[in-house]
Amino acid sequence: MTLNAEQLSELMGAANPGGGLGERMGIELVEASTERVVGRMPVDGNTQPYGLLHGGASCVLAETLGSVGSALIAGQGRIAVGIEISATHHRAATAGHITGVATPVHAGRTLATWEIEITRDDGERVCTSRLTCMLRDA
Repeated sequence: MTLNAEQLSELMGAANPGGGLGERMGIELVEASTERVVGRMPVDGNTQPYGLLHGGASCVLAETLGSVGSALIAGQGRIAVGIEISATHHRAATAGHITGVATPVHAGRTLATWEIEITRDDGERVCTSRLTCMLRDA
């Protein structure tokens, strides 16, 4: 079952499922389920001094997508808290949007681990990230 933004907001107890940081960075959730979470973010405004997408911005997108998926796995009355993230930056992005696709590697009762593939508009991979969230009672 895929949830819309309103259902995600209700589940996560926040107006924006991406949180305040996700909102400031322009993250837009496109699709969300326990099997796949997709979101996109503009490169413009999320660059480092050389005009390239900031590596930390890729991590913010990755953690947002994996956290949303983990919250869906956790379910009502439980929360997901990121405990580890890694990212390998493959190539630069200088314009347009990046899109992240998060898929679960492990979806347990207390931990959820996601692999997040981030690509440019031309389909080239920018970053591969892995996020682990702890699932606990609220």
